[in-house]
Amino acid sequence: MKYDLVLLHAPSVYDFRKNSLLAGPISDVVPSSPVFEMYPIGLTSIADYLERYGLRVKIINIANRMLMSETFDVEKKLRKIQTKAFGIDLHWLPHAHGSIELAKIVKAIHPETPIIFGGLSATYYHKELIEYPCIDFVMRGDSTEKLMLLLMNKLEAGNTHYADIPNLTWKKGSECGYNPITYVPKDLDDIDVPGYRYTIRSVFKYRNFLDPIPYNGWLQYPNTALLTARGCTQNCLICGGSREAYDQNCNRNSLALRSPKKLVEDIQFISRFSRAPIFILHDLRQGGREYVNEFFSKLKKLNLKNEIVFELFQYADEEFFKQMNDSVPKYSIEITLETHDENIRRYNGKFSCTNQKVIDTLNFALKNGCKKIDLFFMVGIPGQTYKSAVENIDFCETIHLACQQDSRIFYFVAPLAPFLDPASPAFEHPEIHGYKKLCHTLEDHRTAITQPSWKHMLSYETKDMTRDDIVNSTYVAALKLNEFKLKYHLIDQTGYEDIKVKIEKSMEYIEKIDYLLSLPEDQQVGELAKIQQEIEELNKYSICGKNELKWEVQKNYANFFSLALVGIEQLYEDYMNKFRHWLSPKRRQQFQLEPEQRKMKM
Repeated sequence: MKYDLVLLHAPSVYDFRKNSLLAGPISDVVPSSPVFEMYPIGLTSIADYLERYGLRVKIINIANRMLMSETFDVEKKLRKIQTKAFGIDLHWLPHAHGSIELAKIVKAIHPETPIIFGGLSATYYHKELIEYPCIDFVMRGDSTEKLMLLLMNKLEAGNTHYADIPNLTWKKGSECGYNPITYVPKDLDDIDVPGYRYTIRSVFKYRNFLDPIPYNGWLQYPNTALLTARGCTQNCLICGGSREAYDQNCNRNSLALRSPKKLVEDIQFISRFSRAPIFILHDLRQGGREYVNEFFSKLKKLNLKNEIVFELFQYADEEFFKQMNDSVPKYSIEITLETHDENIRRYNGKFSCTNQKVIDTLNFALKNGCKKIDLFFMVGIPGQTYKSAVENIDFCETIHLACQQDSRIFYFVAPLAPFLDPASPAFEHPEIHGYKKLCHTLEDHRTAITQPSWKHMLSYETKDMTRDDIVNSTYVAALKLNEFKLKYHLIDQTGYEDIKVKIEKSMEYIEKIDYLLSLPEDQQVGELAKIQQEIEELNKYSICGKNELKWEVQKNYANFFSLALVGIEQLYEDYMNKFRHWLSPKRRQQFQLEPEQRKMKM
């Protein structure tokens, strides 16, 4: 089968099956594994948009295929593909190694086929990326659906004049071009993000169920998510998606919202084929009071069977939770509180209120029908000390008692991340915000992510904590949290013992790896290989319980008939798209941006 574009998602470290790395708890609080096999939702919106114009687009989650089967042959898979272009995401910086290694393999097999990179990290490091012989284009910015159509039209026509495509970094022979970011859409209503219609259609259309699976275990626990906005009203110091980071990296100085009408239509579509929870990404209140009221008013009319999971960035009053409870039969919330320290929260920007208001928010939610609250604390944030990181667990107990020991609250602790987010205020001004930045270039991060333990992956220290302090305080806090959960019967004795053993073994292996790295280089590889199997086991849920992040789902899918019906409808829509383009073959070539969007400020 021939395609116009094949979108590939790489593992964090390409050769993870040969060389296991002690990733520790850096992926404990996300759905994917330490391989970071969950691809960004922007891949589906790009695929969906291009297929509206008659193109054939396929997503292959290479990372997940490798994770699902030790015998999956990446090169054999790639050799069979016939396509006009490949796209590879570099959205999250932990993919700095895997994405480029995958690009090298693709280029070796298909030397004449262009390779396009995209994502927030690709945008930040576009000048480094275009220097790689295996990369031909970098599509920059946070909204590349329409721009990808422009580029695909050029490639199909054999037109090598790329200077008129906004946001594009390109290479032609020894010449490189860096077109300015001038395409920054004001809303998200003319695209589907994520593109679930495409996802369902592609399974039937391309007759492959495994390639587009979002992450390992999705079939057993098929969470879905909806994006409310691109950009952010908050300016958290450590976030690459903060207001300041979007302004610098994507030339975005205002929020691009998906309207309540479109969001509710998306929810209604998902509910036709899935009964799993639907995550609403970002705090709805960024859109303002009228936006929130309209959303809940429309949502209430659906008679929804899915649970909805909402994010909160700041304190919420009781009226907000009453609206939630009145609009859906079941809802949960997620809060990344980061720290118990009010001053640090104010400085960093997340939940910048008093601890009493934090407790009030939780009690309002519990009082008004909330089914589950996930509360996350982080280690390695600005201004935090070793002592303060461990004291987060004391605040967990304070919260638990103030909330009448309600078992609907789930508590988590995890390190900030292996890397500081590029374009975040902390990354751009580390000294001002108390960081010592250990990785600067893309190659620095590529080298760091391949280190044998997460301690050596860390791209930063702080003025208050060394790498050792960050690692040790994370594990000490995790042990203390485990004790707290047992004390208040939030986990049973078996679960407690399992987590305790894994934490203690992880601490032991951190020291063991440090020792092995002190040996002569020719001995290191062999000695590290001897503990590979143990490391693989430790990478599974190292500091929290296996099911703590999951929501109760009695039925994953609506039913086979509804799933098949949705698939048939989407195939019919795809057929009509092709028919329209067959009747008017110039339609796609005549596509162009609005005048104000295509201005090139050279």
